[in-house]
Amino acid sequence: MIKQAADVVPGHLAKAVHNFEAMTVFHDLQYSDWSASASFYALYHGLLAILAQRGYESRNQSCTFALVEDLITKDDVKHLTLADLKDIFDKDVAVDLAHSNKILDIRERMQYSTRTALAEEEFQILKKRTKALFDKIRLELEQV
Repeated sequence: MIKQAADVVPGHLAKAVHNFEAMTVFHDLQYSDWSASASFYALYHGLLAILAQRGYESRNQSCTFALVEDLITKDDVKHLTLADLKDIFDKDVAVDLAHSNKILDIRERMQYSTRTALAEEEFQILKKRTKALFDKIRLELEQV
């Protein structure tokens, strides 16, 4: 992690919003397999915005999740819980990854499998989960 100026926060937030909106665009264009990637990266850029707001930069997903977890544990992040973070990525999920409902695992499954679409119900659930988590991230960014 490297200290970084807070002027990066709006850029990460804009990228997060861009990716969140892309979820629906991909779905509407019949490319909902990419909606899973857009979901993950909407949340990931939100987490990067939280880190940037606190003066950090990360270029590694594992480090990003570890630092956000540490900030939550130290009560430096108020609106996102460890359970929320584990809904995005849980380092302890090592068995039956094919059936994991963690957003990162869904992204990887859709990206690396031969499937080209999420079922409609899968998409709607993923979008709802992403929005709920994204709303907490945005609240965190507004409160600091």
